[in-house]
Order: sequence, then C-alpha cells, then structure tokens
Amino acid sequence: MTDTYTPPKVWVWDQESGGTFAKTNRPIAGATHDKDLPVGKHPFQLYSLATPNGVKVTVLFEELLAAGHAEAEYDAWLINIGYGDQFGSGFVEANPNSKIPALIDRSGASPVRVFESGAILLHLAEKFGAFLGKSEDRPEMLSWLFWQMGSAPYLGGGFGHFYAYAPEKWEYPINRFAMETKRQLDVLDRNLADRVFMTGADYTIADMAIWSWYGQLVLGRQYGAAEFLDVASYKNVMRWAEAIDARPAVLRGRMVNRAFGDLDMQLHERHDASDFETSTQDKLAKE
Repeated sequence: MTDTYTPPKVWVWDQESGGTFAKTNRPIAGATHDKDLPVGKHPFQLYSLATPNGVKVTVLFEELLAAGHAEAEYDAWLINIGYGDQFGSGFVEANPNSKIPALIDRSGASPVRVFESGAILLHLAEKFGAFLGKSEDRPEMLSWLFWQMGSAPYLGGGFGHFYAYAPEKWEYPINRFAMETKRQLDVLDRNLADRVFMTGADYTIADMAIWSWYGQLVLGRQYGAAEFLDVASYKNVMRWAEAIDARPAVLRGRMVNRAFGDLDMQLHERHDASDFETSTQDKLAKE
C-alpha cells in the first residue's frame, strides 16, 4: 500500500468497497426482497452454492447415500450469491446470517432450519450415525472440525480476498494472509504425517470440511495460488487431498449447485441421483 489511511472516528458506509463482491456486500442484515424458497419432495432441502462451504454439505449428502443411507435423499437448490439470492426473504428465514449453505430438515414432525456449514455437517452425521469416527476419537474429530471453521476465514476472506478478489493487489495483506495460510497448511501437513485422515484411520466430517477448503487449495482449484503458496511442498496434505478427491461421492458433491467453471462439472440443482447422468450441456441443448 502506498497511501496511509486514517480511519474516521465513526465509520460510515457511503460507497461500495470495490472488488468482486462489492455489489452484494453491505453492513446490515435482513432481506432485500421477497422471495419464497422452493420445496422439493425429499426430507432434506438444501439451499446452497458450490463454494467450499457449500461443497462440504453436498459431499456429506452424497457420501451418506453412497454408504446406503437412503433416508438422506435431498433436493439441492441453487442460491447464486453473486445475484444476491441470499438476501431473499425465504433464505433469510432459513439463515438470518444470509450465507450459504442453509438446510431445512423436513424429516420430522416440523421443519427445522440448520445454518452454518459445520452445524449442518454435525446435524446430519449425528442423525445418521455416520462419518463421526470412533467414539473415543470424537473430541479429536470435533477439534479439527472447529479448527476448520475458525481457520478458513483467514484463507478465504483473508488470503483469497486480497490475492484474487480485491480491486488492487496490496503487498501487506497478501503477505500477512499468505503467511497464515502457509502456517495452516503446515499444521495440517504435520498432523497427516502419520495419519491417513485427520483423526486417524477413519474418514469423517472433519476431513470433508477441511478438504473442501484446503484440499481444493492444494489441488489448484482455489484462487489460482497453488504455485504462489508452493502447495506441492505439503506432501502429506497433497496425498490426503488426492485420496479424498478420488472418491466418487466427492466428485458428485463438487458438482451439485455449481454454477461456474466447466459446464460438465455443473449441476445447478439436484433432485435425484439420475440428475448426474445428464450433463449441463445436454440440458441446455434440450431447452
């Protein structure tokens, strides 16, 4: 940064901040427009986008179904945060924080809302008794799950924002958050040096949560920063990331609610397993 900024005594929002998400960022909560959420036929209604936080949940749903939990069938509806869908009245009712993903669990007598991706993962894993690991390892699994929830903002809102999305590339914030991102990768690499997965031999929701952010980072899918961060040097993280990436359920989970990138990887909405059999290109050709 070349100019010194002197903060005012009282900050006032009087202009857009600039950058990729400037038109949807604002300092107040609540709905900006009336829009009901659609409801499908399955017990679980997911409203999301295939960002890392969204991918966590769709990967878990697909893993549950692959493991034989037929009751985990779900409808996934696209919430395009670039268009401000997260500020529709129905979505704000599902998540007052206006962030994806949001889940409405309709499997019981009354609909239950669950928001925050980590809470959704834990809610579903406990409901189906799956991907929680051994009971004696539960504190370790929960520690890594909450580690991800606390650490990823430094990767996404910190490094990702200033490296890839800010209107200008400023040296100080990029260096500050690159250092923290590399420290976090080193934390993971050391943990995975003698473990197959984050808590040991068992694949859990902690792996799904961390992989969606850090696994995809080292696989070159986040911010175009793989070389800049020298991700190949974190060999244990890379081995773990590639192993999870090879799981068929993970591939399907990455596709759901994806509205960017390669067309063949986009499945805007998911209402049935057969939806994966038709590519986005085929669907567009028939419309």
